Amino acid sequence: MNARRVEPAPGPTSRVAYGSGRRALLEAAIRVVAAQGLRGLTYRAVAAEAGVTHGSVRYHFGDRDTLIEEALTFCVERGIEGVELTLDESGFDDFAAGIVAMVAAAPEAQAFQYELALESRRRPELRPVMERVNDSYRVAVHQALVRNGLDDPALAELVFIAIDGLVFHQTAFGNTGRTERAVKVLRKLLTAYAAT
Repeated sequence: MNARRVEPAPGPTSRVAYGSGRRALLEAAIRVVAAQGLRGLTYRAVAAEAGVTHGSVRYHFGDRDTLIEEALTFCVERGIEGVELTLDESGFDDFAAGIVAMVAAAPEAQAFQYELALESRRRPELRPVMERVNDSYRVAVHQALVRNGLDDPALAELVFIAIDGLVFHQTAFGNTGRTERAVKVLRKLLTAYAAT
């Protein structure tokens, strides 16, 4: 899977603005994993991508596992906001409205999460981390459904899996029209289910 960049990374001679080093390193780690897989995630690769010295990675995160966990947390927070799962209004008119825009704006963040999910099959120590990531998305979906009178954990799981599949397919294949059509159908199904 080839990840494309939304914005260019700082070059090796560029300086990261003071106070933005941690975020620059998180974004760099995401881009490195999206492009090269988890095996490509080294301090040197992340530092080069961020335009800082490799000692900065260890300074900010201490070890590779902490960098991975914090990069995942960064992705999840942006993802839940970007997909608009936390809307306070009732009804499903805007439910999951941001999927297409979120994937288009940050395909590396999605590829990063899927790379780690697949890697967790080979590295059991990643499984609890990935379960926490998925649980964050599950909770957001469940809360959105509860706000609309649908307190059904099985339904929330189904909707989470549907959204996850839509994000995956758009990340991998880039077909925004298919994603938009599927989200409209998902909204209609949820509206009809809530009316029963």
